[in-house]
Amino acid sequence: MSPQTNLRILAGSASLALAQAIALELGVELCEADLPDPQTGERRYTPGRFPDGEIRVQIQQSVRGKDVFIIQSTSPPVNDHLMELLLLVDALKRASARMVCAVIPYFGYARQDRKKTGRVPISARLVANLLETAGVDRVVTLELHAGQIQGFFNVPVDHLRIDPLLHRHILTHHPDWVEDLVVASPDLGGVWRARRLGKLFDRPLAVVVTYRSERGEKARLPAGEIRQQVIGDVRGKRVLLVDDILATGGTLVEAAQALLDAGAREVYAACAHGLFVGEALTTLERSPLRKVLVTDSIALRDEVRRHPLVEVVSIVRFLADAIRRIYQHESITEFLAYGP
Repeated sequence: MSPQTNLRILAGSASLALAQAIALELGVELCEADLPDPQTGERRYTPGRFPDGEIRVQIQQSVRGKDVFIIQSTSPPVNDHLMELLLLVDALKRASARMVCAVIPYFGYARQDRKKTGRVPISARLVANLLETAGVDRVVTLELHAGQIQGFFNVPVDHLRIDPLLHRHILTHHPDWVEDLVVASPDLGGVWRARRLGKLFDRPLAVVVTYRSERGEKARLPAGEIRQQVIGDVRGKRVLLVDDILATGGTLVEAAQALLDAGAREVYAACAHGLFVGEALTTLERSPLRKVLVTDSIALRDEVRRHPLVEVVSIVRFLADAIRRIYQHESITEFLAYGP
């Protein structure tokens, strides 16, 4: 793509490689976010630290009158990356940027989008308030845990869906999966996500429903015992489990086993965000899953990226195209997730 005169790309430390690739795709130079190294003079593209651990931000290029897109997933350590994002937004607004867009491929604190019990916060709403207070003009994010989080903002939110990306990747690299394919959700909450991808493949849907038994239940199971039921016909089929977040891998592994117990021939998984917390890789290795697709919305460790079970689906061109369209005031409707 040709250089964009008033377009600037800034990286947070959580997404430096992703931001560099997006800047290259757009044909723009990545902005420096901190002072050059005093010893080597090396340019710094992400914020640094003061000796006491506080985050230090200083934009090294003029952004006056520019449209700046900050690429920063709020992945672990979530609090550090969120605070860094807020400081970057504040620095840009005080430097007279015309528009500041926070591109947050993985939006942390999204699991608490409502009060499920007493005396708990609505964390997603608080994060939205913090970003708006810092001065963000627009937010771009990818596969929110709960779509209604868009409504917590008073600024435009572009909630991008990845099902077209997964659809294209599977048709290109795994066309054999499509024959006799069933698209499944590992829980009731993600049915709409699996349904969208199922429509693209024109394949049926299945859902793994998890129950926790209680005292007095007619099934006569011990209290607290978990049982799972597969809704949909998966016997003799290849099944693609679709989820938004892969953290420990436990949910996917349990769902995969339930599908095999229900007669599925093979089970694969596709997730938007690969956190790979703790012993997630070991858990997946011991599971019946044949392949796990994840995007690079979160910077993946080398051991994850190179693991034979894991396959990375790049979002670089996808995000670059969305950023270009926003910058040029073009429609991005085809990118957006509006529901089932």
